[in-house]
Amino acid sequence: MAITLSLDYTSVLIFALSGALAASRAQLDIVGFIFFASLTAVGGGTLRDLLLARDPVFWIADATPLAIAMAAAVLVFLTAHLLESRLKWLIWLDAGAVAIAVAAGVAVAREAGVSTGVVLVMGVATGTFGGLMRDVVANEVPLVLKQGELYVTAAFAGAGASLLGAHYITSQTPWPTVICVAVTFGLRAGSLLFGWRLPVYKTRPPRA
Repeated sequence: MAITLSLDYTSVLIFALSGALAASRAQLDIVGFIFFASLTAVGGGTLRDLLLARDPVFWIADATPLAIAMAAAVLVFLTAHLLESRLKWLIWLDAGAVAIAVAAGVAVAREAGVSTGVVLVMGVATGTFGGLMRDVVANEVPLVLKQGELYVTAAFAGAGASLLGAHYITSQTPWPTVICVAVTFGLRAGSLLFGWRLPVYKTRPPRA
C-alpha cells in the first residue's frame, strides 16, 4: 500500500507539472494553471478508481494530491518563463508521469483482485487518461494520438511486464514496479529520441 501511495503521489506531481506547462503555453491566469494541473494530475487515477468502484476516489479520501497539484501549478506559473522549450519539457514530463502512473494503476488493480485483462486496462487508463484530458481541454492534438508514436503501446507493454515480473519473480518486492516503469519509459523515450513508431494506415486510391 505504501508503494502504491508513493506512485500515486509521484505521478500526480509530474502530471501536474505537465498540465501547468500546458496552461503556460495557453497563457492562462493562475486559476487556469491550477485547473490544468489538477485535471491532468488526478484524471487517470479518478477514472481508475471509478471503474474499480473504489470508494472514495483517492483524492477525495486524501486531499494531498490536490495540494501537490496546486503547489506544482504555482511553481510553474512563477518559473515557466525560464524554460527554453516548454513543449519539450511537457513531453518529457508526460513520459515520466505515464511510466509511474501505469505502475500505480497496475498496483491498485492487483490489490482490488480483478482479472489480468482488467489489470492491464487499468494500468493503461491510469497512465494515459490525465494527459489525454489535458491536451483535449488545451485544444491540442493529444500526445496519445500522435501519429505512430509509442504511447498506449508503451503503457500496455509496461503493464504487461509488471504482471510477468510479479509472476516470475515475486509480487512482494518492488521489482515488478521497477520493471513496469523502466519498460514504459524506455519505449516512450525510444519513440521520442529514435523515432520508434508503429505502422500507420495510409490511404490508397480505389481500384478502377
